[in-house]
Amino acid sequence: MTYEFLQHYWWFLVSLLGALLVFLLFVQGGQTFLFSLARNERERLLLVNAMGRKWEFTFTTLVTFGGAFFASFPLFYSTSFGGAYWVWISILLLFVLQAVAYEFRTKPKNLLGKRTFELFLYLNGILGTILLGVAVGTFFTGSDFTANLSALTNLNQPIISYWNNPWHGLEAVLDARNLMLGIAVCFLARALGLLYFINLIDDDIILKRARRLLLYNAIPFVIFFVAFVVSIFLSDGFAVDPTSTPARVYLQPHKYLLNFLQMPVLLVAFLVGVVAVLFGIIATLLRRTRRGIWFAGIGSILTVLALLLNVGYNNTSFYPSVADLQSSLTIYNSSSSEFTLKVMSVVSLLIPFVVAYIWYAWRAMDKKKMTIAEFEEQPDGEEQERY
Repeated sequence: MTYEFLQHYWWFLVSLLGALLVFLLFVQGGQTFLFSLARNERERLLLVNAMGRKWEFTFTTLVTFGGAFFASFPLFYSTSFGGAYWVWISILLLFVLQAVAYEFRTKPKNLLGKRTFELFLYLNGILGTILLGVAVGTFFTGSDFTANLSALTNLNQPIISYWNNPWHGLEAVLDARNLMLGIAVCFLARALGLLYFINLIDDDIILKRARRLLLYNAIPFVIFFVAFVVSIFLSDGFAVDPTSTPARVYLQPHKYLLNFLQMPVLLVAFLVGVVAVLFGIIATLLRRTRRGIWFAGIGSILTVLALLLNVGYNNTSFYPSVADLQSSLTIYNSSSSEFTLKVMSVVSLLIPFVVAYIWYAWRAMDKKKMTIAEFEEQPDGEEQERY
């Protein structure tokens, strides 16, 4: 295994984790319907417990995604998490609010009340998904930082990168392309959440409402996603000249479109993913299936994986700098050492076993459809609820 192979291998793993995270955001999307899909306390309790079965998967994947980035591409981690810290702290805070809400929503003598924690879940579902999409959007649009790569070998220079504005990442929201992706991720998460409810819950009234809401969320998702994809295909991309020493970063027209054309496997994965998402949504709307979550879920993973590989492979800067092009980060100048990547690659062989366990646990939890009757009061007056 060459050093270059290891760098590509770990960018693939990081991209795969990012793709899985976007799929698992159906939990966040489902949380945004506590005040619209549910019309009474029993229905709201049903939705919260349906999401409560899976929220740990999303949280754990988010942490693993950050940990994998830290281990494999530490310079990105220090530059982005250390420079654009306001956007990352905001995302982390929103996910902490989610964890607190599931833990304390139904605790006895809850001083804040259920509604407060349900509001936490709603904010996590809306703002958390938008900010994640905005943060990923900077992989295509660039960020305002300066990095002194030569400082890596200077023990007397502990500071490697600088952020060039006081907003420290929040300025990314002002870029229309980032915002389009953030809104697209939000509506995709909402659509996936509805598809999950339709697959899991056995209640005709909720299913009817969910299908109606699915249409209202699928349309804006398609609009904002298409707008984002077209905008990045038509804009200049951050290309790397591998023949220069050090590798020079420059703006290349239609770079991300060219990447797909020059890497047809990624183009096929992207198109298949988009079609699978649309098929899952349309088939559910036409009431031909209640398994649309699996088509749309797999499609989401393929689509996001193709986009992230597009921005990292084929001599492309995955974290470009708009302040100084030569400060842009690539999988080559921001990765860990060859020894570190090689050792981690051995550990990564355990990933299929972890995935198999998650799949087994998922099927075990969703083997039986959920109904409102499960949460009727028992003879002792206690409800069968966990969250």
